[in-house]
Amino acid sequence: TRSQAPRAARGEYMKRILVCQHVAHEILGTLNPLFKEHGFRIRYANFGRHPDLKISLDGYDGLVVLGGPMNVDETVKYPHLAHEVALIQEGLEKEIPILGICLGAQLIAKTLGEKVARHHTKEIGWYDLHLMEAGQKDSLFAHFEPMEKMFQWHGDTFDIPKGAVHLASSPLCENQAFRYRNNVYGVQFHMEVDEPMIQRWLTVGVNKQELDDSKGVFSADLIGKETGQHIGRLKSLGTQSFNAFIDLFGIPKKFRRFSSR
Repeated sequence: TRSQAPRAARGEYMKRILVCQHVAHEILGTLNPLFKEHGFRIRYANFGRHPDLKISLDGYDGLVVLGGPMNVDETVKYPHLAHEVALIQEGLEKEIPILGICLGAQLIAKTLGEKVARHHTKEIGWYDLHLMEAGQKDSLFAHFEPMEKMFQWHGDTFDIPKGAVHLASSPLCENQAFRYRNNVYGVQFHMEVDEPMIQRWLTVGVNKQELDDSKGVFSADLIGKETGQHIGRLKSLGTQSFNAFIDLFGIPKKFRRFSSR
């Protein structure tokens, strides 16, 4: 496969993307190298370190909002959450591509006027994901089988926003993914994780406490074992989904790499 030269070196406009990060262990993961391959300039707004940070989307071509352990309504404890809702609203008005993962999806749903609340059960580990008919036709998920194993770590859930398309569900949590217009996606599950990332999640303090508090309902050993079984498929699915998201930026396909497909 022909190596991709940096777009900026050819005098082309370099796409800029803003990434909202909430905790150190929830990062872009496998999405990071794909953005870099396509010549994106990535800026992290690290709200975990700088909760009072204020930033605008001026000059940015897209927005990614990552996950985190907080609830979207904890704006007194986490004042950046209200600012992120304003950022998402700004992105909606600018009609740029937006991707929300886990907490990020919940923040998009809140921005669109929907309820986000504690779910009756948590999903931590590997779970079946079912595509709705619309999901099977959507560019981000058309390569999925009707049922796939996805990695989850959440206790909250959102209502599907009015005007959005419901794309995926799971037996324990109905609302797993949606598309709003043609450029905004919210996904409850984690396609961006790789095996080292999951291992870190299992040992980081706040997550380890959550596992311990479950009294054996959620097992780090079982999650580790199932990760070995499912991570290869997840990486393949995630690569194709994230490449489809990158397509929303209008990057010519002649500059695309296909070796990971």
